[in-house]
Amino acid sequence: MGKNYIDIEDDQGTTLRYRKHVNGRGLVAHGAKVHPKAVVEVGAYVEPGARVGAGARVIRGAWVEPDAVIGENAYIDAHAHIGEGAAVGEGAHIGVRTDIGAGARIARGARIGDDETVAAGLRIATDRKGLWLAA
Repeated sequence: MGKNYIDIEDDQGTTLRYRKHVNGRGLVAHGAKVHPKAVVEVGAYVEPGARVGAGARVIRGAWVEPDAVIGENAYIDAHAHIGEGAAVGEGAHIGVRTDIGAGARIARGARIGDDETVAAGLRIATDRKGLWLAA
């Protein structure tokens, strides 16, 4: 059985320890809280201070920055980026290669499409088809 963690040095020379999440083997930094029933796939990263709720899925290549919150049953698709301090509501879907800016808020059940950019600090709600609604 191999080791269940990996150490990575950041640009400032600080070493961060990541453990492999039990569901999916993605990397979860020390200080992050990921529910045991969430899935973090191999190649996905959850940074310190981030929280991922029960039933949420963080797919291969996705990156959840420090202090971001991913609600229960949310879906973060491949290569999506969730900025520092951003919040993704319960049951929301974030598309492939989508960038959610720092401090942005995505409403419960919202659908953000592929290759979208949500600017830092924006609050977004959508209809069931993913059309953005006035906030």
